[in-house]
Amino acid sequence: MLLQFIQILYVLVAIAIIAFVLLQQGSGAQAGSGFGGGASATVFGARGASNFLSKSTKWLAITFFVISMGMAMYASRQATRQGPAKADLGVMAQQAPAQPAAQVPTAQVPTAAVQPPATEAQPAPAPGQ
Repeated sequence: MLLQFIQILYVLVAIAIIAFVLLQQGSGAQAGSGFGGGASATVFGARGASNFLSKSTKWLAITFFVISMGMAMYASRQATRQGPAKADLGVMAQQAPAQPAAQVPTAQVPTAAVQPPATEAQPAPAPGQ
């Protein structure tokens, strides 16, 4: 029950991060208006104090990474408790086993394709023979 709550919280935090990042105004958003007016000196200057969205995004990101690390630690502990991993194939376990490679028929190559063409010149015999 607790794990499901954490997973739901994890997804909600991820969605909130996406929304907050998309709502924020980029640092170069004022560059277009800055070159036309007298405020061009402040276009690439300091940004000033952080606003609500950037602070919220920072804390959501910290929460996201803490939950990620916690779930990874929980999963690794569960894996070591259960021993070596068994191959859980799910739906694929119901399928018929594949034929071994030795029983797979090979393609037949026509013998005419393997023989050299008849128009090739034969090498001349060595002198003195």
